[in-house]
Amino acid sequence: MSADAMKLDAPARLQPHTDTSEALAAQLRAHTRGDVLFDAAARGRYATDASIYQVVPVGVFVPTDDADVRHAIQIARELRVPVLPRGAGTSQCGQTVGACLVIDCSKHLRSVLALDVDARTVRVQPGLVLDALNAQLAGHGLWFPVDVSTGAQATLGGMAGNNSCGARSIAYGNMVHNVRGVHLRLADGAALHAGPVAALSGRAAQTARFVQALVDDCRGDIEAHWPRVMRRVGGYNLDIFRPVSERPYSADGSVNLAHLFVGAEGTLGFVEALDLQLAPLPRARVLGVVNFASFHRAMDSAQHIVALGPSAVELVDRTMIELARANPAFAPVIESALIGAPEAILLVEFGGDDRSALLAKLRALVELMGDLGLPGSVVEMPDAAPQKALWEVRKAGLNIMMSLKGDGKPVSFIEDCAVPLPHLAEYTAALTEVFARHGTRGTWYAHASVGTLHVRPILDMRRDGAPKMRAIAQEASELVREFKGAYSGEHGDGLCRGEWIAWQFGPRLTEALRAIKHHLDPDNLFCPHRIVDPPRMDDAALFRHPPGYRTIALQPAFDWSAWNVRNDPATEAVSAPGSGGDPTLGFAKAVEMCNNNGHCRKFDAGTMCPSWRVTRDEQHLTRGRANTLRLALAGALGADALAGDAVRDALELCVGCKGCKRECPTGVDMARMKLEVQAQRHARFGASLKDRLIGRLPDYAPWASALPWLANLRNHWPALARALERRTGIAAQRRLPRWRRDTFGRRARALRLATRDALLAAHEAGERAVVLWCDTFNDYFEPDNALAAVRVLRAAGYTVHAARGANGRSPCCGRTHLAVGDTARARAKAHALIDALLPLAQRGIAVVGLEPSCLLTLRDEYLAMGLGDAARTLASQALLFEEFVVREARAGRFAPEWREPEQTLLVHGHCHQKAFGLMPGVIDALRLLPGAQVTPIDGSCCGMAGSFGYEAAHLEASLQMAEQTLLPAVRAAGDAIVVASGTSCRHQIADGAGRVALHVAQVLAQHLADDDGVRHP
Repeated sequence: MSADAMKLDAPARLQPHTDTSEALAAQLRAHTRGDVLFDAAARGRYATDASIYQVVPVGVFVPTDDADVRHAIQIARELRVPVLPRGAGTSQCGQTVGACLVIDCSKHLRSVLALDVDARTVRVQPGLVLDALNAQLAGHGLWFPVDVSTGAQATLGGMAGNNSCGARSIAYGNMVHNVRGVHLRLADGAALHAGPVAALSGRAAQTARFVQALVDDCRGDIEAHWPRVMRRVGGYNLDIFRPVSERPYSADGSVNLAHLFVGAEGTLGFVEALDLQLAPLPRARVLGVVNFASFHRAMDSAQHIVALGPSAVELVDRTMIELARANPAFAPVIESALIGAPEAILLVEFGGDDRSALLAKLRALVELMGDLGLPGSVVEMPDAAPQKALWEVRKAGLNIMMSLKGDGKPVSFIEDCAVPLPHLAEYTAALTEVFARHGTRGTWYAHASVGTLHVRPILDMRRDGAPKMRAIAQEASELVREFKGAYSGEHGDGLCRGEWIAWQFGPRLTEALRAIKHHLDPDNLFCPHRIVDPPRMDDAALFRHPPGYRTIALQPAFDWSAWNVRNDPATEAVSAPGSGGDPTLGFAKAVEMCNNNGHCRKFDAGTMCPSWRVTRDEQHLTRGRANTLRLALAGALGADALAGDAVRDALELCVGCKGCKRECPTGVDMARMKLEVQAQRHARFGASLKDRLIGRLPDYAPWASALPWLANLRNHWPALARALERRTGIAAQRRLPRWRRDTFGRRARALRLATRDALLAAHEAGERAVVLWCDTFNDYFEPDNALAAVRVLRAAGYTVHAARGANGRSPCCGRTHLAVGDTARARAKAHALIDALLPLAQRGIAVVGLEPSCLLTLRDEYLAMGLGDAARTLASQALLFEEFVVREARAGRFAPEWREPEQTLLVHGHCHQKAFGLMPGVIDALRLLPGAQVTPIDGSCCGMAGSFGYEAAHLEASLQMAEQTLLPAVRAAGDAIVVASGTSCRHQIADGAGRVALHVAQVLAQHLADDDGVRHP
C-alpha cells in the first residue's frame, strides 16, 4: 500500500469529497448534542496515541449519549467518512489514530448500566474506566479482574477492542475470557447483540453461521497456523468455533459470538455496551519479590515458579530498577524490594481468601528458590501497603522506561510477542543478541507468568530508526515462529503489527478475516486498514517524528538544557546538557517527553490533573497540553503559534499544580512549561492590566497595607467589585484576601528578633539559629502565621532572624511575576532575595519559609532561571517550616513541651508540597503533638491556585476542583481543626466551606504547653 493511500485511511468509495469536513461538522452540530471539534489544534491532539504514529483525523466528536453516536454514524456513512471509536487514547500500536471521524467515548459514555451481584455480571458503557468500575464493585466484594497496568485510565471499550490482558491473566485470562456479551451498532445502523451462540437469532445468528462456515472451511489452516498460547490477540478470534488455545474461551466450552468482537479493534462495529463476567475480590494477597543475579536465571526460573499456582509473576529488569530509583516517587519503594544489586526481580503474587494458605505458598516460594540454588533471594511482603506501592511501580513500568531523555526512545513494535514458558529464557537471550547486532538494547518487564515480556529497543525514529525497526521485527518474527509463539500477544495489531497478521496466519486465514470484515462492514466504514489491508509498520508518512523532523528555533526564558541531550541506544548513556542540537535549546525535547501514555487521566489518587478531572476534555489534560505545545513547536499550528490562541486556550485551565512534575512517569512538568509560554506571550504582547495587578502585588503591598480601609473597600462594596471585574477580570463573587495594617514586618519590631550579625554570632557559637523568611502573602495578609512560627521556633530554643532586604522589607521571591510571564522583574526579585539570604545560607543556616509556592520557587524555578551557583546554595538551605521542624526533631534538637489536641487535625496538602514529596513531613510535624489524630485529605488541587480561582473566567472550574474532594471533606469534618499550609488553599476553604483553616505553625503554636512571652494572636 502506498503512503498516499494510507493518508486517506479509507477506500476509494469512502474518500471524503470536497468540503466534506465542513459538511460533517455542520451536520453534527445540527443533529447532535455532543462536542464537535474540527479546529487544527483539537484534531492534532487526537492525531496521536501512545504509539509512534500520528495521523490527523477528519474531525473529533464527543457524544453525550448513544443517540448522538447513532446520528454521528449515520451522518458519517452518508458523507462517506470513516469512523474510529476512541477511549483513553493509550493504545501502543496506533489503533486509535486515523484519518477518520474520531468518536471519543470517554467523556460521557461511562456508566454502569446494570449490575447483578448474585450472577456476578455487569453491563457497562464503553467509556467507563476500569478502576472506576472496580471502585464501584468493591463494596459488593467483586471486581473485574483483567487488571491492566493502565487501569486508572484504560476504558473498558478500549480493553475489549484490544483484547487486553493484565498482570493476573495466568489466573483470570484475557479480556475475551471475561466478556459475556457485546452490544454493537453496525455500519448500516442496525443493532447487533452478540452473546452465546445457542441463544442467538436474526442478524447475530446469521453472522455466527457465516463465521462457522469459514472455520469449517479453514479447519486445516487453523490446526497448522493458529498459535496455541493464551496470549494471542492478533487478527479476529476466528477460532471461537474451533478453539486451540491453551485456555478455552468459555469455562463450559460453549461458543459465544461476543468473543469474535473482542480484539477486533473497532473494525466490525461500534460497541455501545459490554456484558462482563465479574470475579470475587480476593480477601488477601501476599507477595514475594525474587532477586536474581542474572536476567537469564530469572527467565529460566519462571516456569518453575508458575507451578506453585501464583496469581501473577511479573518481571522488572535492571534498567527498569535504575529508572525507578531515579524517580523520587518510586525510589524508596523499589529499594524496599531489593537484595543487593540484582539484574532482575520477579514479583510473585498469591491471592485468595485463606491468608494462612497464602503465607504457606509464600514459604513454598522461598523453599523453591533455595532448591533452585538461590537461598535468601526472596523479599517477603505479606502486608497490603508495601504490596500496593510496589505494584504501582510495576504498573508504571512502561512509562518509567519511556523517561529516557534524548531523541532515541524505546519503541513499541515487538514488545508483546508471546512464547511458551519453557522457551522464555532462550527467546529473550536470542532477542537480546538481535538488539546488539543492530546497535541497541531492550528493557524487559511484565508478564513472565505467561511468556509475554514487554521489550522495546531504543531507536531514533528521526534518523535511522525505521530500517532498524524493520530488520529487528523480521528477526524477531523468525524467533517467534521457531518457538511456536504469537507475534501479537497483548497490545493488539493497529498500524504497527497489522502487516504481520498474514505472516502469522497464512493466506487462507487472512482471506477469512477479510471475509468477516466484508460481511459486517462491506463499505469499510469502521477503522479501515486495521487488521484487514493494513499499512506497512515503517511507513514514515505515519510517524509522529519522521526522518527530518524539525522544530522552530526559540530562545527560551528558562533553562531546558537538561533535556537537550543525545543518548546512546546501546548503553543508554546521555550526552552533556545542551549538546542535543535542539533549536529550542531543550524546550521541545522536554515537551516530547510526553509519550501519550495518558497517566494524567487518572482519577483514583494524587494531584494530576485537576483541570482534566473537572472537564474531561483532552484540551485540558497534561497530555493534551503537551501535544498542543509539540504541534506549535513543530510549526503545525501556524506561525508564532507558541504565543497564539491555541496554546493559550490549552493552558488556560492549567493551575500550575506541578502534579505532573512528580506523578507523570516521564516527568512532564507542565507547570514550568506554562511559565515558559507565559514568558513568550509577555515578550510578544506585553502585560495586561490584570497581569500587572497580579504580578506587581509585592510592589504595591506596602502602600496597600498602609491604607487597608481603602484597599479592602472592594470587598465591602459590591458595585465596586462588579466594576473591577469588568475592568480586571477578577470575579466579583470572590472575597479578596484582606490587607492588614499590622503586617508581620511592622509587628516583628516588637519581637526583638535577632539581627543578621547576632544570628551569625549565635550560629558560630554553636547555638540553634534559623532564618525566617516571610513571603508577601503571610506578611501583608496573614501575619499571624509568621508570628506563630516565631513563637514555636523560640519555644524550641532557636535564635530567629527575620529576613530583610536592602529596603528593610522582607524580600519577595518573584513568584507573582513568574505567573504572568514577567521574567525580567522575577529575576530582579530573585537577585535581591539571593543577595539578602546567600551569606546566611553559605554558613549552613536554614532559611525557613511558610508559603509552599514561594519557598519551593527557590528550589525549583530559581534553578532554571540562570541564577548560577548562588541559587543552588540557597536552594540547599531553603526549607518549609514543617520540613525544618521535622528535621530538627528527628535530630533531637526540637523538643518543646506540647499540649494534646482535643480535636482531630484534618490536613489538606498544598499541590507543590505534594509535588516535592513533602506531605509526610506535614503529617509528621503535626504528630509531634501527643495523641494527635491526623487525617490527610486524599485529593487534588484546591482550585484556587494563586490568582487562578479569583479570575471570573476560572471561577466555575475553580469551585468544581474544590468540590471534587476538599470542600466535601471539610464540610463533613465536624469540629476538626482544618490545616492547610497554602494561603490560596485556606482562602478557598473559607470561601467554599465557611471554615477557617490554619497553617501548621498556628496549630503547633496553639498547642505549646508554655508561653514564651510572645503575644499569640
